[in-house]
Amino acid sequence: MVVGVGIDIVDLDVFRAKLSDDLADELFLPAEIEYCKTQARPWEAFAARFAAKEALFKALGAGLAQGLRWKDVEVVREPSGEPQLKLSGAVLSAARKRSAGRWHLSLTHSRTSAAAVVVIDSDPAGAGSPM
Repeated sequence: MVVGVGIDIVDLDVFRAKLSDDLADELFLPAEIEYCKTQARPWEAFAARFAAKEALFKALGAGLAQGLRWKDVEVVREPSGEPQLKLSGAVLSAARKRSAGRWHLSLTHSRTSAAAVVVIDSDPAGAGSPM
């Protein structure tokens, strides 16, 4: 059963103008930074990951004011290339409170925007990242 859905879209021009090493360090884990910097257009990869974290927070119905932290969410890639979410800390606790069994992530970007959708499922047998 679906227990949460979140979506977020990021304007790439605005995000790129604000993106700095300090901001990247605030929002992303070292492995995410390393991956994004290997991409031809790193700001697109950073923006998609930021959108994923925002979409997850929306699916959880919580955010920074409720104690969620950017670095408690990591966007990782499966060997197949499929993006997945790895949760820890307050974000993992919030997911457990929502009875999350699995979550599903989709990322996309164009020349002008990056977007992410997160669906939280209470069924641990479904596809997606397990708790």
